[in-house]
Amino acid sequence: MKVGVLTFHRCINYASYWQARCLVEGLRAMGHDAELLDHDAPEVRSAEWRCAFSPRLPERTERADIRRYGIKARKFLSAFDRLEQSRRFPLDRPEETAEYDAVVVGSDEVWNFRHPWYGFKPIFFGERLRTGRLVSYAASFGNHDASSGLDADWARKLERFAFISVRDENSREIVRRALGRDPALVLDPCLQFPPAATAPAEEEAPYLAVYGHGFPEWFVRHVKAWARATGRRLLSIGYRNDWADEQRIEAGPDEFSSLIAGADAVATNFFHGCVFALHHRKPFACTPSAYRFNKVRDLVQSVGASAHMVDEATPAQSYEALLGLPLDQGVEFRIAALRAQSSRYLETALG
Repeated sequence: MKVGVLTFHRCINYASYWQARCLVEGLRAMGHDAELLDHDAPEVRSAEWRCAFSPRLPERTERADIRRYGIKARKFLSAFDRLEQSRRFPLDRPEETAEYDAVVVGSDEVWNFRHPWYGFKPIFFGERLRTGRLVSYAASFGNHDASSGLDADWARKLERFAFISVRDENSREIVRRALGRDPALVLDPCLQFPPAATAPAEEEAPYLAVYGHGFPEWFVRHVKAWARATGRRLLSIGYRNDWADEQRIEAGPDEFSSLIAGADAVATNFFHGCVFALHHRKPFACTPSAYRFNKVRDLVQSVGASAHMVDEATPAQSYEALLGLPLDQGVEFRIAALRAQSSRYLETALG
């Protein structure tokens, strides 16, 4: 089939890039002629660049880091250009796309009304797309909680989807309540169609990878104590964390995956910090922010790794096991089962 993939593929964000790339490459490996729908909007580009240089707002970016964030952004632009993409079209004029046998919406928070610049965009609910078959894959409402419900107008838009799948239970509950349909729960594309697990050849070992920013003080204290006790240096990827030993701010998308692959453990407060730790079979500890709480909680529950989501009450001694011992073998079995379930969904939806 000729398949268009609609997602947040030009975000200067490791997660968005890898989700888009893995899904397209995975669909092409299944035999489909898949490409990303290359939407564009000046206000979105502007917001992305502001965020790229000031990712820790309200904290100001240190002047010395501006150049490093610029290097990172240019690596993303180069990576974007290598993706399989359609002819570019305005975000608010989806009727200007080519015609597709199917359009797959997702992964990412494509239905999150609280997203600062993509929220409430009708295109992600299938509006005016030139296709006879709308399909979602691992779509998410992000931090739009199920308790907030779904407005009837947006629910009617989702009713036009022939097949719906989500990546978290919060999104699943929203669809259940609004449509009376039980959507499939599927793996994030980075776990369904994982990239190569190649560690950096010349990276000094051993180290613990730090991914995220704005970590609570108690989490920092426990992670630093474990690293010092075990002789690991702390390497912060993509963002400045002054408590880390080394800042690898300028890492591009491939370097991000490679640095996680080469780490002994991962400390994160991001959803895809957990995803890539799971993909590379690394011990990890995660303390999600309120914005990311729903999706992190549902991910670790679905793969049997709930113990790796910590809070202030988690005992200090727990970090020895969470960061120092291999992942439980049951986690791999659960991921394998979900991968098979996700494959069946895609085969049916695009069959």
